[in-house]
Amino acid sequence: MASLMEELLDTLEKENAEYENLLALSMKKTPVIVSADLEQLQQITDEEQEIVSRINRLDRVREDCMKQIAGVINKDVNELTLGMVVDIFKRKPVEHKKLADVYDRLKDTVSQMARINNRNRELIQNSLELVQFDMNMLQAMKTAPETANYTKTAYNSGDIMGAGTGRFDAKQ
Repeated sequence: MASLMEELLDTLEKENAEYENLLALSMKKTPVIVSADLEQLQQITDEEQEIVSRINRLDRVREDCMKQIAGVINKDVNELTLGMVVDIFKRKPVEHKKLADVYDRLKDTVSQMARINNRNRELIQNSLELVQFDMNMLQAMKTAPETANYTKTAYNSGDIMGAGTGRFDAKQ
């Protein structure tokens, strides 16, 4: 059980470090989203993908440790949580403190990640709404009503409002 505990602690420490790296990138992403720097956003997204890949590998190791711990203490692995494992080690103060510390740090880091990701999601949503508004404005300019201009012979010369004012032409 001691080696399982050490492996779990090591995995959680590494996982927390990766989440902290991801948190730093998310914080770096916020001003990039605001400034609409797509190249920088792409670089950050690529870095995030690498970190997420490492987190997924660590997650599998953590799940394997949890399965082995569940087998040792005769609990259902689907019901066993990390908080329960922390409680199990209350009788061993040193291990309990280490595990509780890393568990608390991991919870705090993930909580911060969720908060910043929600803020970034809202910024991206606002940017998309602004782009949609601009697209609607361009579309509305394209379908502007005709003016009521008549010639001497009472024919409608009907110029379209906004025509010839340098509209966006997607065909060019």
